Amino acid sequence: MRQSSLTYQLERFGLVVVWLAFIALFGVLRPDTFLTWSNFSTIFGSEAVLVIVTLGIIIPLTAGDFDLSIAQTLTLVSMATALLDARLDVPLWLVLPIGLGIGALVGVVNGAITIYFRVHSLIVTLGVGTFLHGITLFIGNSQTISGVSPALMEWVIIQRYFGIPVAFYYAIGLAAVIWYMMGYTAFGQQLLFTGRGREVGRLSGVSVGRVRLTAFVMSGVLGALAGILYTGTTGSANPSSGTYLLLPAFAAAFLGATCIRPGRFNPWGSVIAVYFLVTGINGLSVLGFRTFVQDLFYGGALVLAVMVSQLVSGRKERAL
Repeated sequence: MRQSSLTYQLERFGLVVVWLAFIALFGVLRPDTFLTWSNFSTIFGSEAVLVIVTLGIIIPLTAGDFDLSIAQTLTLVSMATALLDARLDVPLWLVLPIGLGIGALVGVVNGAITIYFRVHSLIVTLGVGTFLHGITLFIGNSQTISGVSPALMEWVIIQRYFGIPVAFYYAIGLAAVIWYMMGYTAFGQQLLFTGRGREVGRLSGVSVGRVRLTAFVMSGVLGALAGILYTGTTGSANPSSGTYLLLPAFAAAFLGATCIRPGRFNPWGSVIAVYFLVTGINGLSVLGFRTFVQDLFYGGALVLAVMVSQLVSGRKERAL
């Protein structure tokens, strides 16, 4: 029993241990550049958008669905935010709900087609994401839109606490809310039942269709929020702004499912996984490796994370 408990604790915090080992390794190799507060504040502050995208992804994943459109939702909302703010002078208090409404609408479309037409979510969200990319190119005329209001930038990246942009604290706050929702509410339990077996969920009285649709809407809203924060971070929007985030977000989601709550997609595991991956990329960059290492690292992490999460899930099922 003690050995089993020890094994479980190693599973829960193994990624944290490896993350700390990475920090120690890069710190020994480049103490003057890596082990500085400015470097760590950059690591934590620069990836708040990626954290929010990952948090958005794990909600439908928990219900057994994929949302491949979230990166394009981010890009579309980022472009719409820049256009409304910089070109049409729409006040921010109106721009923000419009952006979130776009994300919710995308979630409704994804969920409706997936559920009511019984099409696999991979196909639906891939197609919807491609469609959204076309809309983004159209409304932005395939150009970068700059001149975003300084007020948005003030509330995203300019304001700092302990040297870290406030966007980081938004991401951590969202992680806490989603952690509570997934672990301590009826909807969170329904998500889990739906993901483990939809027929079993129906027999247990769970409205599986409603749960899946809500998960898609939440993912769309979080993608939209990430788009707004992205615009505030860069002060501009471009037609490919969030596309590169899809792979690392999925890598972090699956890698996060191997720690804290092994075998489950969980927000704190996802947050740790994001910063584990970013620390690795940052450390390799400090050591002088070229940019192609980023793709190698993210791609390898995704494959490895899926393998490990499947092994953990399979072992838990056999134990039951």
